[in-house]
Amino acid sequence: MAQKLRTRGHRVVLNRSAGGDTGITVVLTILGLFMFLPMYYTVIQALKPLDELFMFPPRFYVINPTFENFADLFVLLSDSWVPFSRYIFNTVFITLCGTVGNLIFSSMAAYSLAKLRFPGRNAIFQLIVMSLMFHSTVNQVTHFIILSSFGWVDTYLSIIVPSVASTMGLYLMKQFMESSVPDTVLESARLDGASEFRTFLIIAMPMVKPAWLTLIIECFKSLWNSGASIYIQSEQLKTFNYAIGQIVSGGIARSGAGAAATVVMMAVPILVFVFNQSQIIETMGSSGMKD
Repeated sequence: MAQKLRTRGHRVVLNRSAGGDTGITVVLTILGLFMFLPMYYTVIQALKPLDELFMFPPRFYVINPTFENFADLFVLLSDSWVPFSRYIFNTVFITLCGTVGNLIFSSMAAYSLAKLRFPGRNAIFQLIVMSLMFHSTVNQVTHFIILSSFGWVDTYLSIIVPSVASTMGLYLMKQFMESSVPDTVLESARLDGASEFRTFLIIAMPMVKPAWLTLIIECFKSLWNSGASIYIQSEQLKTFNYAIGQIVSGGIARSGAGAAATVVMMAVPILVFVFNQSQIIETMGSSGMKD
């Protein structure tokens, strides 16, 4: 007897039963709720008055919601001798420059290592892989010596340049280019007269869109959440995250403003991810080529 085929959206589904789909949906829903819980609790904390913030046991709801914490945050930042707008500018400038620079550097270096043949290519990549074994804290003294010799200490470059040269993005792009960009397509472009840079920009980069969108999200999140740096001493060059740390360290009376500041810092990376999520899913599903 022929088995009746299941359909979903006018397409035949052969891999799972209806019970399997339901079970997977339930499990994913539960896991999604657990992952959403910390963000929900952070927002709830920012809406609590000071007396509710220190209730024990903690409550996952607000009895008397208020926006006074956000107003207090604005007042505290306005009273700072460094303008609030300066902290925002520093954070946005460092984040954008570091993210764009890392994307350009990592993409071009990854293309060279993945698709160009030159002596020492494998040895260079092995050094890059080895660099991933060391945490950034281990290299802080070396970084300080190098940045000091270039005169970049206490400047924006002390944060931007190390983020641009991050090898994690290079490793990600290189691996993705090797698996998603066929050599035959690149050879066809070269035979048609395209320069190497044009081949990289017009052919290779669109084919690895999921990789560089992921790289943008990770790099943006890392730089946006960067706090006080040992390479920057001037208050005028500090980031918004550093200003929030100063507010929170003011004592219990500033706990509400600190909770509100956490929500503000958390909102921007989440929005960046939400706006890029659909593109990543779409390009992941359509990436690659069929013969």
